[in-house]
Amino acid sequence: MNHQISLTAYLAAFVAELVQTGIKDVVVSPGSRSTPMAMVMAEHPEINIHIHVDERSAAFFALGIARVTNKPVAILCTSGTAAANYFPAIIEARYSRVPLLVLTADRPHELREVGAPQAIDQIHLYGQHVKWFADMALPESSTEIIRYARTVGARAAAIASQAPAGPVHLNFPFREPLIPKLDEDIFQLEERPMGYVKVRNGELTIHDDELKEISLKLNGYTNGIIVCGNIADDRFAQAVTDLSEMLKFPILADPLSQLRSGQHHLENIVETYDTFLRNEDAKVYLKPDVILRFGAMPLSKALTIFLKENHQAEQFVIDGAGGWRDPSSLSTEMIYCNETFFCEKVVAFSETRTSGEFLEKWLAVNDLTKANMALIKDSQQLSEGRLFYELADMLPKGATLFVGNSMPIRDLDSFFHNNSKSIKVIANRGANGIDGTVSTAIGASLYSQPLYLVLGDLTFFHDLNGLIASKLYNIDVKIIVVNNNGGGIFSFLPQSEHPKHFELLFGTPLNLDFEHAVKMFNGNFTRIKDWEHLQELMNLSTEVKGLNVYEVVTNRESNLVEHRDFWRIVSEEISNFVKGAD
Repeated sequence: MNHQISLTAYLAAFVAELVQTGIKDVVVSPGSRSTPMAMVMAEHPEINIHIHVDERSAAFFALGIARVTNKPVAILCTSGTAAANYFPAIIEARYSRVPLLVLTADRPHELREVGAPQAIDQIHLYGQHVKWFADMALPESSTEIIRYARTVGARAAAIASQAPAGPVHLNFPFREPLIPKLDEDIFQLEERPMGYVKVRNGELTIHDDELKEISLKLNGYTNGIIVCGNIADDRFAQAVTDLSEMLKFPILADPLSQLRSGQHHLENIVETYDTFLRNEDAKVYLKPDVILRFGAMPLSKALTIFLKENHQAEQFVIDGAGGWRDPSSLSTEMIYCNETFFCEKVVAFSETRTSGEFLEKWLAVNDLTKANMALIKDSQQLSEGRLFYELADMLPKGATLFVGNSMPIRDLDSFFHNNSKSIKVIANRGANGIDGTVSTAIGASLYSQPLYLVLGDLTFFHDLNGLIASKLYNIDVKIIVVNNNGGGIFSFLPQSEHPKHFELLFGTPLNLDFEHAVKMFNGNFTRIKDWEHLQELMNLSTEVKGLNVYEVVTNRESNLVEHRDFWRIVSEEISNFVKGAD
């Protein structure tokens, strides 16, 4: 059988198996060596092909789709540095536990390390940042190799989805000619047409006897807290709030935990800890004896310090993916069990407490802090803190809020408070970088509408080319750019105390007018005049289509002063309250 027929049969088997595993979306960056895979994928009626010419942006675009669907998304590129441009998104996928299937085309073995053009060493290109790597066999149409192609496809998709989810890399060497034979039904597979091998991924659990022992321990404590970070499980909110009500432990809910907004019980959820845990009196008053921690590490530095300072507390880390989320080595028990299952079992094995003095302390401090935080609405100038304070009211029910790193995600943590609007909050917090934010958000908006992206000017600039996806595919996305003309977060760090080279090295003002770039991508650009103007635009935002960018211009120095004044005022109130309570 000739090369073209073998190439087609091999790739048709592989692609058909991917579809059987549930993969529907493939992001393709055009190139020559990847031609056979791209053409075969485009031929399959159940695959959605998204073309993205920039591999770096393409990988983040796929990451966004995978993040909101919790299903693997495939990315395909040609050989050489095209594959290297995938690396930042692969790192993010690895650390944020997002399933990606990375498909790179390569030169055949005889053209490696001999000076052939566009040939680099792609073997284990991504190192330990992928869960599994395979350098694929050269295409053949023998029964054994067809089975091999199908088995690897099923295995790769399963490993990408298996907890902890993450990226898998398959490297495909192709010989020329690269054009497959597409003049017949190439997906009529002779053997096991409904899928070659089905991989069933289970969930981690522990024995009931162990759960009873843990429940008995927890029932022996009255001064406990529950800390919840980023976690992707729609069932978790109800389960953990039931656990909180039974134990009478407050829940310190990171904004990415999906606990601050929804129809679940919000009564025991504490959201202003990032502000009041900066106060020494509050930290003594709220000292815990036991800590239950679910999900990723929290965003808040104040909370992280508080956990470190209470190293004497017994700390249970529950991780259904079997990771090791304990950077400060504080855990006394690492429990590998599905988080929702754990909460439900502990509730089943325990009796509900009738009172909770420790819980009431936390809720009282939280309420006092929220009452003082409302003062930020008195500020008439456009400011970053007030923007995030107002967001919960401005966003429509069921919206997705994607937040950029650096100051935006921190202001969200401080100022985005509990509400019942079921707003889903997501961010790239695996490696915490600013790269690829626009591309990830627009990818997410394919399956999560309406979507609002809030990010800083440097983050926006860093991924401007990601806007092309909105233009090519008519994707609706609303972007709020907080433009303080530089890196605002550095004003809060020790570098700011050394002004001689601060602006040059850290402030990095760009002095850019983003209106021109937005129009280049057929977007609408509006510079916000005041709060009433922003409210008006947000009220109409669900009716406008396409790319819409709202620029909120703020001042870095004023923002720093506002935050510090605010923390000082709240801290004074909390100290007075704690001293009065004692």
